Amino acid sequence: MNKRLLFSTFVAIGMAGCVTAPTPPRLANPTAPVPPVDKHFWWGTSTSSFQNEDEGLSKTSPYYFKTDWDVFADEGHAPHRGDASSSWTRFDADLAAVKLLGVNHFRFSIEWARVEPRPGVYDEAAIRQYVRMARELRAAGIEPIVTLWHFTFPSWLYDKNDKSAVNFLNPQARPHWNAFVRRMVRELKPYVRAYVPQNEPNGAVQLGYLGGHWPPGLLLRPYSYKHALQASADMFRDAANIIHQERPDAWVIGIYSVPNWKRNFLLDPTGMTYNTMMRQNFDHLDKVYDTVDVIGVNYYYTQDAAISAFLNHGQGEVGSRYTQMGWQIVPEGLYDVLQTVFKRYRKPLIISENGLGTQSEQKKIRYFRDHINQMRRAMADGVTVQGYFAWTLVDNFEWTEGYTANFGLTHFDPKTKVRILGPSALWYRDFIRSHPMP
Repeated sequence: MNKRLLFSTFVAIGMAGCVTAPTPPRLANPTAPVPPVDKHFWWGTSTSSFQNEDEGLSKTSPYYFKTDWDVFADEGHAPHRGDASSSWTRFDADLAAVKLLGVNHFRFSIEWARVEPRPGVYDEAAIRQYVRMARELRAAGIEPIVTLWHFTFPSWLYDKNDKSAVNFLNPQARPHWNAFVRRMVRELKPYVRAYVPQNEPNGAVQLGYLGGHWPPGLLLRPYSYKHALQASADMFRDAANIIHQERPDAWVIGIYSVPNWKRNFLLDPTGMTYNTMMRQNFDHLDKVYDTVDVIGVNYYYTQDAAISAFLNHGQGEVGSRYTQMGWQIVPEGLYDVLQTVFKRYRKPLIISENGLGTQSEQKKIRYFRDHINQMRRAMADGVTVQGYFAWTLVDNFEWTEGYTANFGLTHFDPKTKVRILGPSALWYRDFIRSHPMP
């Protein structure tokens, strides 16, 4: 990294107000007991619309759609996903695999662009398909958890020629978002009680406006970052209010990327980078925590807080202690994160994503076992944990990394699309059977 880039990074972060540590919110009763929201522990797994669904529609269809990520790939900033694991046309294969796993909860997401391919134009068949997915899960005794936004926007909110006003910052985004959320919750509410308004908005905004890795691909734009973060929080709060209006007994879940950042006094003597990373973890959640019933922690790695980690999306070394993504495997970091988040917000938690990319099934089993043990340790020490979700159901498209990481509990045959449970899936199934509630 050249000195100019290093200097500009520090300056940009300072301009973004990321020098001091984020101040914890003031809680009305910070010592009150925190009961779980449900008497049953949530064992689950997940998929994501863009990462798993096939494109599914011909360009001649009146409901043909593209997302901002498709345009981002057209620009050469990411690989094209193709048909991924065909989870749209072959949801039956996903459902069969979920049943075999024996989980009692399954999280999937709605592709906003598929539902609303043009402003104000809704694809009724797509809506019916998502409702069918939720209905069939519930009929199988599996609680559906629906994510309303998992990183992707309709392409009509993304202008590749003017990226200063795209996605969260597009003036059309908020009113169309509110209408989309209300329509989907109204359709799904007979079968869905648990909703995630946004998946990891903290990470997506940071990667899009400071790191330059994700749409809109802007590097070191602190002014845009601040405004996008606030716009995202406003849209989250809108969604939470709509969900509770449509179904008062709903569970609103806020899911966040929460790496376990470590202070390194040699690399970061002033603590500015560490404070920046802590703000990345908590600034968005601080703005919306009062609207959520459960906080979801997506934990993958522990890492020293350093500028290099900020710019390379946390990717590091290779070897037995690292994943295919270059993330260091530190199960104890999950314990630290659960303690930190619980003390900060005093809300029930779920581990909403936890997993690793690897071709070694034994490494995957060890990873799940060690992290679940750290979750149980946190629970024994007073943290209210409602559930654990292994990421992910089936090998999928991994954003800018394409298909290079094997996160799936199952693999799929490219021709038949049949999901094949690996040894890690069988281990997870057997563990759930013997541990219905930790």
